[in-house]
Amino acid sequence: MASFARTVPRRIGQSAARIRASSALSSRLQPLAPWVCNHCTYKAVTAVTQQRSFATVKKTGVEKYEQLDTFPRRHIGPDEVDTVEMLKALSPPVASLDEFVGQVIPPNILSKKALSFPPESESALKAKVNEYLGDTVVMKSFLGQGYYGTHTPAVIQRNVLENPAWYTSYTPYQPEISQGRLESLLNFQTMVTDLTALPIANASLLDEGTAAAEAMTLSMNALSTSRAKREGKTFVVSTSLHPQTISVLRGRADGFGIRILELDLSEDGSHAEIEKLGEDLVGVMVQYPDTYGHVNNFEPLADLAHKQGALLSVATDLLALTMLKPPGEWGADIAFGSAQRFGIPMGFGGPHAAFFAVQEKHKRKMPGRLVGLSKDRLGGKAYRLALQTREQHIRREKATSNVCTSQALLANMNALYAIYHGPEGLKAIAERVIRGARTIQAIAEKHGFATQKSNWSSNGSVLFDTVIVDIGSNEKRSRLAKLANEHGIYVRQIGEQQIGISNDETTSLDDLVKISQVFEGITRNGDLDSYHITEENVQQILSQNTGSLDIPEAFRRTSSFLTHPVFNTHHSETELLRYIYHLQSKDLSLVHSMIPLGSCTMKLNGTTEMSLITLPEISQIHPYTPQMFVSHYEKILGLFMEQLQKITGMDKVSLQPNSGAQGEFAGLRAIREYHKANGNGGKKRDICLIPVSAHGTNPASAAMAGMRVVPIKCDTATGNLDLADLEAKCKKHQDELGAIMVTYPSTFGVFEPEIKKVCELVHEHGGLVYMDGANMNAQIGLCSPGEIGADVCHLNLHKTFCIPHGGGGPGVGPICVKERLQPFLPRDPNPTGSTATTGGYAVSSANNGSASINLISWAYNTLMGSEGLTRATKITLLNANYILSRLKPHYEILYVNEHGRCAHEFILDARPFHKTASVEAIDIAKRLQDYGFHAPTMSWPVANTLMIEPTESESKEELDRFIDALISIRGEIREIEEGKVPREGNVLKMSPHTMQDLIAGDGEGGGKWDRVYSREKAAYPLPWLKEKKFWPTVTRIDDTYGDLNLFCTCPPVEDTTSS
Repeated sequence: MASFARTVPRRIGQSAARIRASSALSSRLQPLAPWVCNHCTYKAVTAVTQQRSFATVKKTGVEKYEQLDTFPRRHIGPDEVDTVEMLKALSPPVASLDEFVGQVIPPNILSKKALSFPPESESALKAKVNEYLGDTVVMKSFLGQGYYGTHTPAVIQRNVLENPAWYTSYTPYQPEISQGRLESLLNFQTMVTDLTALPIANASLLDEGTAAAEAMTLSMNALSTSRAKREGKTFVVSTSLHPQTISVLRGRADGFGIRILELDLSEDGSHAEIEKLGEDLVGVMVQYPDTYGHVNNFEPLADLAHKQGALLSVATDLLALTMLKPPGEWGADIAFGSAQRFGIPMGFGGPHAAFFAVQEKHKRKMPGRLVGLSKDRLGGKAYRLALQTREQHIRREKATSNVCTSQALLANMNALYAIYHGPEGLKAIAERVIRGARTIQAIAEKHGFATQKSNWSSNGSVLFDTVIVDIGSNEKRSRLAKLANEHGIYVRQIGEQQIGISNDETTSLDDLVKISQVFEGITRNGDLDSYHITEENVQQILSQNTGSLDIPEAFRRTSSFLTHPVFNTHHSETELLRYIYHLQSKDLSLVHSMIPLGSCTMKLNGTTEMSLITLPEISQIHPYTPQMFVSHYEKILGLFMEQLQKITGMDKVSLQPNSGAQGEFAGLRAIREYHKANGNGGKKRDICLIPVSAHGTNPASAAMAGMRVVPIKCDTATGNLDLADLEAKCKKHQDELGAIMVTYPSTFGVFEPEIKKVCELVHEHGGLVYMDGANMNAQIGLCSPGEIGADVCHLNLHKTFCIPHGGGGPGVGPICVKERLQPFLPRDPNPTGSTATTGGYAVSSANNGSASINLISWAYNTLMGSEGLTRATKITLLNANYILSRLKPHYEILYVNEHGRCAHEFILDARPFHKTASVEAIDIAKRLQDYGFHAPTMSWPVANTLMIEPTESESKEELDRFIDALISIRGEIREIEEGKVPREGNVLKMSPHTMQDLIAGDGEGGGKWDRVYSREKAAYPLPWLKEKKFWPTVTRIDDTYGDLNLFCTCPPVEDTTSS
């Protein structure tokens, strides 16, 4: 039944389309067909659908009364009939899908054992989730430490977080079709610079812990070369940082040879300790407010760090900075932190956007993406990623950062949250948080408990959100924590007898009453007043905190912030809704057309999969919640890790890395620690072999893990690794060989036939094999890293496993390892009630990384089942080779195997056009925008080429549309080659075209259209574009102007009345 149900609806739609045009080059290249009446169409459709027989319905399916809402037929684009047609269209054609796969994947690589887990229907998945959630109660968290309850405005949740036009777009590398989210990210940067009072901020990082690590390495980069290479270089961190941040810093510092020195900076002798370090000082890091809620004057510390030629980095809280003097005003060089409490659910750890701001002089060393203002061909304002070639692509093995993504979707939500509330609204939320915290402090003291008081306020009141309470003994503290749980509350346990209570915007009067009851229960041995009496007592305490807040002058913020009109205009839901959709209308995403980016795997992000992340039991859980209360999460994540073990052929999994590059780092750290633990006769195995074709993050990650990089040549004819060079390098470094990093299929888009030989060579010489999982979408169910010979691999869940790209993040990069590496997986960065059980280093702030979105991937695997996943892999290979076969007569193709096949992607060579027509890959990329398509990956891994990856989710009809666009563009290039149009000022060089561009010159006083091509050719080069057209909102952007005139905050408002 599933087979027939899958086919009929699409056959109806496709048949109606087919009878409207002839079958020449393609229906899309022909004039529009004449209108056909519905009656005739129906007859034609009936005839075609009869190609499919009801015999395809399996009788066993009927007998079992199976669900019809199966998912593989919804996820995979081509159906059975399409598949047959595409196999026939291959060059050369093949008779079956299995015969085709045998021509793509070397026989010694094909897996000998099939995956085995059944699929679930969409309705069955929802029932299973409800079963796992069971009686889970979402309790109120006061655990703090960088994670807080927050109200996500419904208008933002519904229209951004749950809107595929926002979450299915790619990183804005093609800025002409990304102006909406670029503007929004610029709003985020402006929000951060205003609140921190530092002039430059990036477009987000992964989380607070990794942002701290980036601050440390930037501090090292700011030193002279001689100081950065000193053996004793030391980075000083306050003991009052969040514990998880210190854990991540230690993991990152080791690879750079940096010693982490924890100091209690409130002690008198701490400054003298720093002075003793002299030239060994790399930098100093503090938290403001700190993990215990204290606010301290760090201006003398900033002076001390600067006197020693080092930087001061400050972990801070954006909400607190609406009330407190910002770091940029008292000497900080770097300010960073999590923007989570600006409208993003806790999600058991993520994903959340970190912010990162620096002084002007450090802008070119700042990690991550930076949105800047430039101008387009018409001279109009246009946004773009500034300084686009980030450091890992330039410096590779000399890099100190492997950041190549961000948390764009979450950063956009943060910016919209700030826009919705405006400066006064944010300040009101902060004031309410402070009043609530001071009420909690007063409640505790009323019941006889001592609290930690601020040294700066007149009455000792806390200055922001956190109250530390001394319960008197460990036994009492344990009873209080248990009683709090019984009242639906989590509190943080600190030391032997203290608790921490961190207030947030979601705290209600009822929550405060429950806190009072908990204290009352401890002091009076369970003899509680009535709820009504306790509520009256709490309200009386609240009434004493209704006046103006007493923020000491030394810490009171007096400077204005968020003064730009964008933060002071859209405060009604109507206005914000329109602004969201105004931005959305400027961006191309998967809701418009396929995004054929090679090595990026822009596949369907299924709605049922996505629906899980906003369930309260998933989204509203603090990452440090006691384990006994998160059994539902542990169950689902456990099942997910089992799926990944089966798919990769590995033994153990860590979900902690929150990006692909973080997965690389975590995997290489595990290899490094394994070699350290197993010894090597006093020598260190720190050589990492990396192919010259590797993505820039590979050598950057190796350098960060403390490894020395040795490049391996590739065969220029086949793209395969040069085995002779590999063998020579293995022998040369056999006593120091630590690992090889390989991508499979290769970055050139082919399954290397000798990959097992590569693994054997490295193992024979004492090294381990790291397999980059960027191209895992071509492996699932057909082969696996573990069977091939890899010891560790990372996976890009935002590619292969359907987490959306979000316009540039979030991403997730779990690592899968063989048994011997299990002890060296990342440890829990902030274990609650126990010590970490593994010997590795933490790489992100939460043990399960961006836990909530892992459920998307679990749901995908569960809905597809092993057969569906394997079928999807076969179709992704077929889709790529179908496009290749149809384009081969028109373009040169780089790197295919002996059968003329590619893997899941291939490289189209634009280099010949430079000589024949002065056309570059960028011209083809920009012209594709006029056809309604995002460009393929441009100039990587080979300069001036285009790498195309269609994924399994695209239908044959969409593939044909894309193919026809490229064939049409080839015709436009041919017109230049034949001298019919000039090499400059042609339709490719002037692309993309906006509406404004096409009407420019019309009207009184305007010039006439004087180009060598018509307006129709510019806008509607193929007939179907008249019905389905995406318009870029700016013409081609001037990248050089943007980098030379760096402007990275909201532009000033202009008077446009005269324009």
